[in-house]
Amino acid sequence: MSKLHPSPLQGRRPHKEELHHFENGEITDRLPTEENPYPVKLLMVGINPGLWTAAVNAPFAHPGNRFWPSLDVAGILSPKVDASTGLSDEDEQRLIDAGIAITNLVPRATARADQLTAEELKESRQRIIRLAEELKPRAVAIIGITAYRTAFSNNKAKLGHQDTSEMDDWPQDIELWVTPQPSGLNAHETIQTLGEKWKTIWDSVNN
Repeated sequence: MSKLHPSPLQGRRPHKEELHHFENGEITDRLPTEENPYPVKLLMVGINPGLWTAAVNAPFAHPGNRFWPSLDVAGILSPKVDASTGLSDEDEQRLIDAGIAITNLVPRATARADQLTAEELKESRQRIIRLAEELKPRAVAIIGITAYRTAFSNNKAKLGHQDTSEMDDWPQDIELWVTPQPSGLNAHETIQTLGEKWKTIWDSVNN
């Protein structure tokens, strides 16, 4: 179990009847700190934590979520991370060594992303911009096109690389990407197609 970001459940999976206790909870972001600084290549931004994720204090922790398997397919983090009981110290170090930081648009945990309000999503935009300015990653990837459209007030946005030339407040030397939601509920994507999209982003930040 991670000493940096320990799980409230001390390294075990949550029971179904426990999950409601984590509604509106938060998880700790995986970001550089004064005590543990590191250069960030890619800032990954989820929508908000699910209840399983909040229960074990690890990003994208639900066993049905395809986030970590897709990073394995992309060759970004191999072998595959198993976050279902929380991240290990080794997993945390692999993120740091790769130059990956992880946060969410909205910190509040819910059973479903559609339980967030449009206002919560829109308020997240300035925080993500501030983080980008502070961390200076080569790229930011927002994970979820519907949430991105709401948060960034761009109903016509499509997946992939975003044109930021008309976004006055976006730091122009930082690429902005949008990837699909990796939840198992997203029937439009597979682990393979998600991995291909992550590989495109990873290749871009490493060129």
